[in-house]
Amino acid sequence: MISEIASVLFPVVVCAVLGALWAHSRTHYDSDFISRLVLNIGAPCLMLSVLGQVEIDPQVFAQTALACVAVTCLMVIPGVVLPRLLGDDVRSYLPSFLFPNVGNMGLPVCLLAFGEQGLALALAFFMMLSVAHFPVGILLAGGREAGGIAGIARMPIMYAIALSVFLIATGLRLPESVEETILLIGGMTIPLMLITLGVSLYNLKVTGWGKAVVYSLVRILGGLAAGLLVTEMMNMDGVSRAVVLIQSSMPVAVFNYLFAVRYKREPDAVAGLVVTSTFMSFVSMPVLLYWLI
Repeated sequence: MISEIASVLFPVVVCAVLGALWAHSRTHYDSDFISRLVLNIGAPCLMLSVLGQVEIDPQVFAQTALACVAVTCLMVIPGVVLPRLLGDDVRSYLPSFLFPNVGNMGLPVCLLAFGEQGLALALAFFMMLSVAHFPVGILLAGGREAGGIAGIARMPIMYAIALSVFLIATGLRLPESVEETILLIGGMTIPLMLITLGVSLYNLKVTGWGKAVVYSLVRILGGLAAGLLVTEMMNMDGVSRAVVLIQSSMPVAVFNYLFAVRYKREPDAVAGLVVTSTFMSFVSMPVLLYWLI
């Protein structure tokens, strides 16, 4: 069991450490370019390459996506209540509760733990948050600069989601040459996500450790509690239940920090949440995997 858990987490840790070592060497790493590359090209291709080939029940896929929505709605409660209790700005901290790192960390963990089916269901969770993360996250952080419906329509991942859902619902497949192409391009996504995570963690400057620990605990344990409640209410079991619990208990996503920097929403405090919750997850994730596996 320990060997199996290690085989899941070891590649994740190694890729993140490579990113941190790259940052430590002071060699330039264009995180903004890599993030755009992954979001606009890599992630859509990964989604199509996995969902276009894996055998998955459309109802289970839809149930996982719906569970993501339910978990996110539940996390509004601690995301609003806790900052108010501690005298902090809700708009600065709420995105950290709503948008965990289901991409950089969640996708590889689910893939390594449960194979292609786990990755496919993790992508269902990921795609639902992706639809909301950028418009909602930017609106919370910066007001009216998210671009509204037009901004969402410009996101390539939206079209990948629509095509993926169509392929799952109809059972159709893309032409072989197209499948091979998107498989090749999508293959870069997870390693780049993890390396970028390592670079970002190394470069973030943390302040207010005590408060960061409190927020991080609520993010991880609160997310797990929300996941348990939702999966119980929706009678989920097997891989779909495990994926929802893993994705729900992920640490704060790095993109929350990027939004905070851009719109001056307490970026140092949000950086503390990203770093602290990520290191906490390296402790909590083995325990969760031990329970699930």
